[in-house]
Amino acid sequence: MASTLAAANPGTVPKPTAEASPRGAAASAAPAPACTLPPRGWFMPGRPAAAAPWSDALGHSIVLLGERHDSADHHRWQLQVLAALHAQRPDLVIGLEMFPRRVQPALDRWIAGELTEADFLRQSDWARAWGFDAALYLPILHFARMNRIPLIALNVERSLVRAVANSGWDAVPVEQREGVSRPAPAPERQLASLREIHQAHPAPAGSSATPDALRFRRFVEAQLVWDRAMAEALANRLRARPGGLLVGLVGTEHARRDQGVAHQLMAMGQPTPYVMLPLDREPGAACPAASADLAQAWFVIPSAAPSATRERPRLGVSLDTRDRAVVITAVSPGSLAARSGLRAGDRVVSVAGRPAEDASVVITAVREQPAGTLLPITVAREGRETEVLVRFPATTP
Repeated sequence: MASTLAAANPGTVPKPTAEASPRGAAASAAPAPACTLPPRGWFMPGRPAAAAPWSDALGHSIVLLGERHDSADHHRWQLQVLAALHAQRPDLVIGLEMFPRRVQPALDRWIAGELTEADFLRQSDWARAWGFDAALYLPILHFARMNRIPLIALNVERSLVRAVANSGWDAVPVEQREGVSRPAPAPERQLASLREIHQAHPAPAGSSATPDALRFRRFVEAQLVWDRAMAEALANRLRARPGGLLVGLVGTEHARRDQGVAHQLMAMGQPTPYVMLPLDREPGAACPAASADLAQAWFVIPSAAPSATRERPRLGVSLDTRDRAVVITAVSPGSLAARSGLRAGDRVVSVAGRPAEDASVVITAVREQPAGTLLPITVAREGRETEVLVRFPATTP
């Protein structure tokens, strides 16, 4: 989700917070043989190398597919899995983290064939609600439309998540919670993972007076609201139409087997979901720590996999629209934005001379920027306007 909360890299799996020590004779037992990932394809902890997840997945009512939102390979893998599942289960329904509930009518109209791509992206408020390159998701959306697969908006407004992050769950009035109930507390493993994320991101401007422990607690509460909202949307669909197969496309941090959406579903008494995660690893690398605890099935994607298509340039920022102003909420380390001097908290005034009326202006300008050229971006920072020149490489990686 393009918001103040950042998703973890799925290629970096957090280690468990504690490991049991063997006692007695078990302590002197020979270590288990090292686990090695296949060069590509499925890896299922504790299963033979040739195992595939289809029969296991089809035995569940809810399947979660993780993703890193800006990875084209992850979305190609998701489409592959959706096609395989749909071939066996025509009653498939796809839940999408990308959309808040208020845009459900746009999803319905898209599946009914009533909207063009441009109309759909506008009516679903894509640029403001999500903000990642729509081209990454359009193949999945077209697959759903071609096969008349229902799409379900799983998310809530970013304003709710932001309100919880700023003030805490209890401070948000009930009528502003979009019907979301109080989330179940986070398990220890999820807390450890969220602590790593929180420590990697500096405190937002104006929050220096808030104790770090309180900021972390509110950060966790905001993440749990996000998880709970998506879990409730899946559960509501399951109750309304039992017997179908629900597949949720969500960020990897939300999709872990004993955390995130899965944890909230089980706390609500819903069936245990089946979790599949993509894994960016070098062929022959060791298996991720606690792999069986995080997913029933992993799909190994070679990290140097060649792309047949030219990747579009990416600025490397997360955007939010606040009071008719486009604000940079996060800057990815090492990105074009970071190298050019853009900062979290900057308010985008204009891009290439065009007023930044909403996030779509920035996204469109970046997508259309020719390689090897400069894109001028004027930002308001500390009461002054500053022009930042972003140099796009001659060729994109």
